[in-house]
Amino acid sequence: MKRILILSVLIWGLSSSCQKFLDEDMQGIYTSSTFFESDEHAMLALTAAYQPMAFSSIHNNLWVFGDVASDDALKGGNPGDQSEIEFIGQFTYTRDNGFILNIWKRYYEGISRANDVIHRLGDGVGAEVKEQAIAEARFLRAYYYFHLVNIFGEIPLKTEPALTTADLHIGVSTVAAIYDQIESDLKAAVEVLPPGNAVATGRANKSAAYGLLAKVYLFQEKFNDCLNTIEALDAQAPHDLITLYANNFKIALQDNKEVVFAIQHMSGQDPFAGNVLNQWFAPQVENGYFFNAPTQAFVDAFEKTATEVYDPRLDYTIARESSTWMNGEPYDPSWSPTGYTLRKHQQPLAEIPSGNKGDGDLNYTYLRYAEVLLMKAEALNETGRSAEALEPLNRIRKRARESYLHDELLNGYGTIPQGLLPDIQETGQMALREIIRNERRVELGFEFHRFFDLMRYGKIYAEQKLSETSFNFEQHRYFPIPQNEIDINININ
Repeated sequence: MKRILILSVLIWGLSSSCQKFLDEDMQGIYTSSTFFESDEHAMLALTAAYQPMAFSSIHNNLWVFGDVASDDALKGGNPGDQSEIEFIGQFTYTRDNGFILNIWKRYYEGISRANDVIHRLGDGVGAEVKEQAIAEARFLRAYYYFHLVNIFGEIPLKTEPALTTADLHIGVSTVAAIYDQIESDLKAAVEVLPPGNAVATGRANKSAAYGLLAKVYLFQEKFNDCLNTIEALDAQAPHDLITLYANNFKIALQDNKEVVFAIQHMSGQDPFAGNVLNQWFAPQVENGYFFNAPTQAFVDAFEKTATEVYDPRLDYTIARESSTWMNGEPYDPSWSPTGYTLRKHQQPLAEIPSGNKGDGDLNYTYLRYAEVLLMKAEALNETGRSAEALEPLNRIRKRARESYLHDELLNGYGTIPQGLLPDIQETGQMALREIIRNERRVELGFEFHRFFDLMRYGKIYAEQKLSETSFNFEQHRYFPIPQNEIDINININ
């Protein structure tokens, strides 16, 4: 059962007549000085800070940046529909692109709400509740800033509520300064948050904070700090890979021991709390928009045996010719402009019928333990411990090939095909680096990470992978601050 819902609070002040309204104090109205004065209000404010990270509207379009801007996906959909997405994917966008503005506004709204929790909880809030709420809010602020700094680079660093007009006009800070703040927030949060799996599903805990902090270190090439943080994560919670890769993306099994942090959704709620990705990625025959279409380059990244047996993660991630779609019917390649349709983030019609397609209840798992193992392998390799990196890397591959021992729907179930995903033996740092990068691509495919990986791998790698677009590393490493923000903030040029 989902434990945290995305809520909206509507408070109405009613009066029986104009005269009474004029003569008496207004009833039922909270101000910023009175709202943050109880445990209940603290939890409502905290819940509101979680809300912008949910995929409950197209305004959270992280997939456009994580997938479409990478080499894994094209816009998809009908030609001309949502053309601003295609401009992002081809790097022909301008500052007034609506999808660039949406992610900016959405995540800065999350930061604003987190700042309110961190700074405005009053004496009426119990000490334990206040401490826990502030820790969670600091995790949330770090999450939002981590994405914003990786999308936009130098951005305004806002760590307190905006109380005056001057507070709205903050200039940009360096990327290093943003990362310093993210690290500070996560280090503070991890001291307070409860151990993994110890609180309600969907709430930040030590696992989430340690996991995000490890990723923050990885992105800055602080590899030893990354390894130490992963060690701390492992010491406080029993996270592990689940037996079957595909079960991470099924509604009945989604909150499992592999989940380090997931963003919750629930269908049929008022206010709305569903996952709209279920409709944005689905084929038109299911009342979907078939965006985020997988590319041939993504398919080609998957290994196959001499007898053409593919890594099973391919068909768990996408549908292709001669495969079966989610409802059991044959897949039709004409459903997608690339011939491939995304499976992840979608639910079968038995769970969410076509008439209610945009109200899914599948979570978005931001961080799986599989990614933690891949971060560990990368950090070990980059610190000259390449032989040690093989253990976490091969755990990932072993789980993938053993799908044939656990998934009765696989052709050849019961026997692992010869030569499928053998353990890696390579210990040369440069060669192993490429192996780990590709393993990360196929394991985490369409979980909205690929573009950010391309950027951190550097100019040569990024320009090679994006050679079929207008991408230029110096020009497109970061997306431009939206024109709307420049127009209203006098301290941004």
